Parts: sequence; structure tokens; C-alpha cells
Amino acid sequence: MNLSEVKSSEIKNLDILAKQVVEGFITGMHKSPFHGFSVEFSEHKLYNKGESTRHIDWKLFAKTEKLYTKKYEEETNLRCHIIVDNSASMHYPVVKKLTIDHLNKIGYAAVAAASLMEILKRQRDAVGLSVYSDSYEFYAPEKGSERHRKMLLNQLEQLLVSESTATTETYQYLHEIAENIHRRSLIFLFTDMFQTTKDKEEMFEALRHLKFNKHEVVLFHTYDGKTEFNFDFDSAPKKFVDLETKEEINLYSENIQEQYKESVSNYFKELKNSCLQYKIDYVPVDINKGFKEVLATYLISRQKKI
Repeated sequence: MNLSEVKSSEIKNLDILAKQVVEGFITGMHKSPFHGFSVEFSEHKLYNKGESTRHIDWKLFAKTEKLYTKKYEEETNLRCHIIVDNSASMHYPVVKKLTIDHLNKIGYAAVAAASLMEILKRQRDAVGLSVYSDSYEFYAPEKGSERHRKMLLNQLEQLLVSESTATTETYQYLHEIAENIHRRSLIFLFTDMFQTTKDKEEMFEALRHLKFNKHEVVLFHTYDGKTEFNFDFDSAPKKFVDLETKEEINLYSENIQEQYKESVSNYFKELKNSCLQYKIDYVPVDINKGFKEVLATYLISRQKKI
């Protein structure tokens, strides 16, 4: 979906925003390869005494005075675990007031994760969440209850209002997370992949650890395409500051733009090839281009498993 399809205002209620994102995505599915993929119930059936009342359609009861339950096309629950990198570099670019069309990387990851949780709820799938920076900040196992989902949403909302100056060794916490996920799951990782060469090697060892118990792993490489990929700044001299190491450099961006773009493009290709080698799904997501890629990846992954 286009970001313009959701009203641009300060992000205050992540639950409502996630519903809007998913509704827009579902509407667009009718013209996509996912036409016919059920994200709602397929039909009703008469309620039989002794069955759970959880899925009774009370609105239909009010019209017909008969008890019907919603019969879902897919009864198999998927387990999904979402991992969010909350290090300082994920809080780029600096945004005074986050809106749906003006996000930093952590804001994008939070909204994308909330949207995934909304569509997981509609598919009756269980979801868990891990957040890390220079510590393992939050962990919740995979569950399907509404109370659990609300708790996770609250945690994601905290990311929208917090600041981070933390550096991180991503691979260290991915190993810890891997130890916590015992049952086979679909794992989504949101990170900007700012790693040194040595750290990148360690990173892929950690990703391999995540796959150890036959988990399916999707790496959402989260970046700002305008500045972090295209290096698109005005012609005035700039001071560039590393958010994690605080190193500084002064330069005219146009003097190195082409060289920079070539280097970053090669890095993206290298990441993609490494993921292919380890059978990890690599999905680069530009924070300026909406959430369609993220939600479509979930549907593709789910279709593989059912």
C-alpha cells in the first residue's frame, strides 16, 4: 500500500495504525498474486452444543436469532517470532515527530511489526517478540491471545518514543534469542545490518543458529533509501556523525556520492548472496516505500507452511 493511503498524523495508537495498514494491504491484494488468499473466515456453520463459543458470530445471531460460528479455511496455527534491532543506528534519521510518512528505521520496524501482528491475529497465528540493543531488552514467547498481542504492541510503542545511544553486537543476542525459541517458527528480523566485516561473519553464524531447529528465517534489511543508499544530500558541506561510535567526518556529499552508492550496492549484493548461501530469505526494505513488501513476505512464507 502507499503511505498516502493512511492519514498522516503523529503515531499515537499503533494498534489502530496497524489495522489501517493491513486493511489497505488486503484491499490491494485483489489485484495481486495473493488474490483468493484467505485472511478472514471463509463461511459460517451452525453452532453445535458443546463447541467453544469463542468464534460465534454475534452480529449474525442478532439478525437471524440462530447461533453460527465462523469456519476458517486454515485451522493450522503458525508460530512467528519477530526480532527488532533497537541500537542507535536504527534511530536514524532523526525525526522530531514520527508520522506514517515520516519514519526513522526503528519507527518503520515498529509499525511493520505491529502490522504483521495484526495479520497474524487474523490468521490465528501465534506471535512472540524480542528486542535488543546493547542488552537483550525484551523477550516474549509465541502466543495467540489478544492480551498477549496488546502487551507486544505496548512494547513496540515504547520504541517509538524512546531514544537509543546503544551500540550492539547483533550476533551475541541472536544466539540468546535462538536459545529461547524452542518450537519450529517463522522468524522475522528487522535490522539495518551495520556490521564490521568480522561482525558480519559472526552475524551469519548467529543466523545459522536461528535456523538450527528448522526455523524459517527472514532478514528484513531496514534502511533509508534516500540517504543511506543513494546518499542524496544537498550540495552544502556536511558533518556526518556515526550514531553508535560518534566518529565524525566533514565532506561534500556530491564528491563521493557515486563511489558511495557503488560500495553500498556491492554490500547489499554481498548480503543477499550470503543469505542465499545459508538459505535465509533476504528482503531489503526501504523505510520510504511502505509495508507491502513485509506483509507479502509473510503471506508467501505462510503458504509454504500450510
